[in-house]
Amino acid sequence: MDTSHIARCAQLAMILEVSATPKPGNIDRDHNYTDTSFEHFLASAVGVYPIMEKAARSKSGVGTLIHEAVAESGKWQKGGNTHFGAFLLLIPLVMAAGRCENKTCLKAQAQRVVRETSVEDAVLFYKAFLEAKVKVKPVNKLDLGDTGSIDKIKAQGLTLYYLMEISCGYDMIAEEWTNGFKRTFECAASIQGKIKKHGINDAVVLTFMELLSSNKDTFIQTKFDSKKAEEISMRAKKILQKGDMDEIREEIRSFDESLLKEGVNPGSTADIIIAGLFVSLFKGMRF
Repeated sequence: MDTSHIARCAQLAMILEVSATPKPGNIDRDHNYTDTSFEHFLASAVGVYPIMEKAARSKSGVGTLIHEAVAESGKWQKGGNTHFGAFLLLIPLVMAAGRCENKTCLKAQAQRVVRETSVEDAVLFYKAFLEAKVKVKPVNKLDLGDTGSIDKIKAQGLTLYYLMEISCGYDMIAEEWTNGFKRTFECAASIQGKIKKHGINDAVVLTFMELLSSNKDTFIQTKFDSKKAEEISMRAKKILQKGDMDEIREEIRSFDESLLKEGVNPGSTADIIIAGLFVSLFKGMRF
């Protein structure tokens, strides 16, 4: 496979996701946060090209590539963590794409990539996390915010896949690693199914709403709690039940404004949308 083509699919996926609007609670072309802007996301997406191209030709080293992607993203913008969760999904998917002889084997190869991760991958993932200063739910075992966890990982010989296994009950990204990227490929199918009727922007927004309506977003649970995440999912579901995009566009826009005022950011939902867009683009979706 053409590694440059694969890397550009990853870049475009990140750009299409952040550009889509109205995307409730998240940064898009119409909304910034106080310290992080739309342009920071664009800079990150463009800046990590060399890492994505490297991933497309790499047979191993998921942790190294995640660590390098976080570092490279930080060189190009000062808005903090823009794509950490997305990198966790994109890196194995991009590596898998590089292994594919045809476009039908992506899912199987992605499952193989994550299962083959090593202790070193786990260590570098923790280092990348600490450098990106990502907020996560505190846990008793191998807390991501505890630098001592790295020594425990080395001593116990724990792989990155194992860490995702113990986190999958409360983290959407970890669950993608352990369930065969199920939601990612569902998002890809949803976007591809909607694009002819709705165009790329609205296909992304509707798929985002569908994903949010059926899953409690990890970012929301971390910042608030599970009850708040469930409330947001129900609000998204009720809007979708009212009709097609032309009928609910203003309600989605109002929902967006409401979440921004509440400081509610469905960031994990956005990460999975990016992964779904990558799958769609890799498989030939154009708009």
